[in-house]
Formats: sequence, structure tokens, C-alpha cells
Amino acid sequence: MSLLRIEEPAAELHAPWHAAHPLWRLGFRPFYLLAAAFAALSLPLWMAQYFGWLGAWPQVSLSWHMHEMVFGMALAVIVGFLFTAGRAWTNLPTPSGRQLAALAGLWLAGRLAMLLAPAWLAAGVDLLFVPLAAWPLYRVLQRAGNKRNLFLVALLGLLTLANATFHAADLGLLDLSPVRAIHAAILIIVVIEAVIGGRVIPMFTANGAPGSKPFVSVRRDRLALGLMAASSLAWVAGIQGWPMAALACAAAGMAAWRLLGWQPQRTVRVPLLWILHLSYAWIAIGFFMLALAALDLLTASAAFHALTVGSMAGLILGMMTRTALGHTGRALKAGPAETAIYVLIEGGAVARVAAGVGPAAIRNSALLVASICWSAAFLLYVAIYAPYLFRARVDGREG
Repeated sequence: MSLLRIEEPAAELHAPWHAAHPLWRLGFRPFYLLAAAFAALSLPLWMAQYFGWLGAWPQVSLSWHMHEMVFGMALAVIVGFLFTAGRAWTNLPTPSGRQLAALAGLWLAGRLAMLLAPAWLAAGVDLLFVPLAAWPLYRVLQRAGNKRNLFLVALLGLLTLANATFHAADLGLLDLSPVRAIHAAILIIVVIEAVIGGRVIPMFTANGAPGSKPFVSVRRDRLALGLMAASSLAWVAGIQGWPMAALACAAAGMAAWRLLGWQPQRTVRVPLLWILHLSYAWIAIGFFMLALAALDLLTASAAFHALTVGSMAGLILGMMTRTALGHTGRALKAGPAETAIYVLIEGGAVARVAAGVGPAAIRNSALLVASICWSAAFLLYVAIYAPYLFRARVDGREG
């Protein structure tokens, strides 16, 4: 009796820069790898500037750090995920080969421009990426008649508007703080997380957590998303005090109620699942902290770091590991490396929030711990997953 064996594919005949290389077969491959490497390297660069170890490099500023975490790293992951999901949703091809390589090159050019070029030139290069990435996604969804997911293209449009607003404010063309545009972009991404999370987390839980029966309510979902969107709009509009606090508290409560229905307690033995549940819980925590920030009880920075490090980065790593495993033909099972990645990013989230809400004496130490955890998590992802992303699927299928 012979046993079925799934082995690593043989070495590829094409170099990585060749359009036929496996790296360019589906959007998650280059964008997950680029985003993880950039996340691992860019935060230490900012920390070196923050602590005065870097010297004069005017481009590496607080504005640069905020912009690149959102419009650099996070958007690369979103585009890679949507190209991959769009193909699954429609059974139509999303960018691959030379087109995908060109988009990845444009994203990389934006990151280099933000570090090295004059601000006006960096803005021009950076602003090209999302519209050029959104257009082929729109065409695929339109051709397939997939109206259910067209709103994601609209949200990419809003992110482009937020990015343009950031650059205009940073260049002095708008009498507006660039931070307002960054906050808007973060909240848009949180809404994307909440929509996609509401679709996949209960499904993944039902399939992967023995004995679980996640509860999904259309009414509860709509109320949770509506309150989240309303709170986000109110914050961006500058509403503060009790009206903002009440909205944000309601959004936090609904996010938590929604999550409880998905039975997170059933996932504690399944790292691929608990990372998604725990990261989603940071959305509720983040909106509750926004309520406190609206009342001047803590800083907005602390609340937004709960949303970005806890929720955004946690869900990014949870989905980057899961989808990379699945779409390279590997078993959907987290090993010690994946578990370490998840523990590191969640530890980094706790440390970063502690730096914002704790006593001033621990701030710098907590920032260093958070930075080390963040970079270690993303470096570990690159070390483990780069070989997967550079090779063809182990099951011989396309993608």
C-alpha cells in the first residue's frame, strides 16, 4: 500500500525577477512578503529617530511613521488579500505576472520615495498605487457581477482620498493636521477588518474549533458595523465630549457582543483561530479607548495604537499566515513558529498601549519592548514564509 506524500516542489527554472516565477502568480505572494519585510525594518528605523540615534534624516518623522504603517504596510496586505480573494470570489484572474510585478514595484517605489525624495515627488509616486491596484479588482468584480464586494473598491477609493488629504496637509496645501487623515484611514481599515472578519471568523471557527457553533446575526452585524462607521465619521469630523464617547462606547459594546457570539472560548487550543478572535477583540478595546480619549481621559494615540498594533497587525499576521498556508497548498495548522508570531504581536500590542496609558517612567522601556516584539513577529514571518511564497504550490495547483 503506497502512501500519498506532499513534498516541496522542485527548484524553479525562472529567476525571481522573471514574470513566470511563482512569486508573481497571485497577489498575496509579493505583497505579503514586501509588507512583512517593510514592517520589520521600518519600525526600528523610526525608533532610532525617536530616540535620537539616527542623526539628521528629515523624511523619517512622526508623519512618515504614521503614513507608512497605514498607507505603506497595511495597504500592501489589503491589496494582496483582495487580489487573492477576488480570484476566489469570481473565478476570474486578478493581476499576476508582469502586471503584478509592476504593481509591487510601484508600491516599493512609493516607499523609497517617502524616504528619499522631495515631499512633492514622494506624494505623486505614493498616490498612484491604490488607484492602479483598485482598477483591476473593480474590473474583475464588475465582469463577474459580484456586486456584494464592490463596496471594497469604494473603500479603497476612500483610502486614496485620505492619502491625498494627508499629502496635501503635509505639503501645506490644506489647513489641516495630517494626523486627521491618518485617523480616517485607520478607521476605514478597521471597518474593512470588521466586514471581512464578520464573514470569515465565524466560518473558520465552525470549521476548525471542535464543538463550536458560532452565532451570526445579520441584524447584530449591521448594528455593529453601523455604530462603528458612525463613530468613525464623528471622530474624523472632530466631534468630542459625551456625544463622541457615547457613540464609541456603543460601537465597542456591539463589537464585543458580536465577537462573543462567535464563541472565542472554543478557540484557545487553535492558534490560527485565537489570533483572529483576540485581534478582533482589540477593535472593541480600541473604540472604548476612543471614548475615553473623547473625554480627555487618555490620549488619542493610545487608542489608535490599540486599533493598529492590536487589531490591524494582529489580524494582518493571522490572515497572512492562514491564507499563505492555504494558497500554497499546505495544511491549515499553526506550528511553534506561527504561535510565536502571534504571541509576539499581541505582546507588542500590550506593551505599546502600556506606553500610552502607563506612567511616564515606563514609556521608553515599553516602546522598546513593543518595537522588538513587532519586528520579531514580522521578521519571523519573513523567515518562515518567504520559502513558501517563492515556490509553487506543493499540491501542484495553480496560484
